[in-house]
Formats: sequence, C-alpha cells, structure tokens
Amino acid sequence: MLQAELAKLRSNCMTRHVGAVIVRNHRQIATGYNGTPPGVKNCFEGGCKRCQLRMEGKIESGASLDRCLCNHAEANAIMHCAILGIETGTEGAILYTTFVPCLECTKMSITIGIKKFICLDSYPETDYDLLEEAKVTVQTLDKTKIKYWAKKLIEDYNVTMIPK
Repeated sequence: MLQAELAKLRSNCMTRHVGAVIVRNHRQIATGYNGTPPGVKNCFEGGCKRCQLRMEGKIESGASLDRCLCNHAEANAIMHCAILGIETGTEGAILYTTFVPCLECTKMSITIGIKKFICLDSYPETDYDLLEEAKVTVQTLDKTKIKYWAKKLIEDYNVTMIPK
C-alpha cells in the first residue's frame, strides 16, 4: 500500500490524488496514478476542463465524469500491464489502491482477473453489487497503520541516508 501512496504523488489531477499497484504472487507488476494521458496538458495546467469546473464548485464530486480527461490510477496500472505485455492472470492478482475503484475501473479489474482490492478509502461511484457478483473481495486497511509506516520510512531515511 505504501507503493500506491507513493504512486499517487505523481498524480497531476486537481481534484483527487489516487495511486494504484497491481501485485501478483507478492510481486509488484504495475503501478498507476490518476492524471491526463501522455502528451496532453496536465490537469493542474488546465488540461481537463471538467476538473477545473469541479475546483470552481460548478460541478459536484462524481458528476460529469464522462467529461473528465484524467485516466484513473487503476486504469493506468491496467494499461501499464497491457503496454508491457504483462498478463495478470487470476492466480493471486491483487489491486492495491488508495480508493475503492469506480465502476469502470472495477469492470476492467474484473476483466483482467483481479480478485481482491486492498484500499484505504471508499469512493462514491463503486458498485459493490458487481464486486459481490464477480466474487471480488474488498479489504479496507486502517489508515493509521499506513501513516505509521510512512513516518517510519521517513525517520529511517533521515537517520541512515542524510550525512551528518
């Protein structure tokens, strides 16, 4: 999950930063973060008008998602697999993501054989009935544990990596 938290730092979306990691057999095989496609102006530079309107309070959260140019973190991780020719398979594929995936990302995840989501937070556009029907389990982690390990990582970095 710390890898998903790190991936979200690369997000260029103005409204929400999300990170995702696909793991198979305890090995990270793909990462993703949300933002505009390659070659398109970054969201925070005005690349996505929908996100800009959302930041201005003219569009509510979850509305007009079909107008958003940003790819979701989970979709980017799935596309990463496709670009690199990595097959996820059904044996042990887990999606770690900072939010439970939306409907579209859920459908893509089911299609490539992911059977478990491990998340930090909920998302209003999630279809839990679909997840149940597809026998995909959702596990929500305690955020305080992630904060502990992130803090520990920074403390260790300051102790061992920064010369005195």
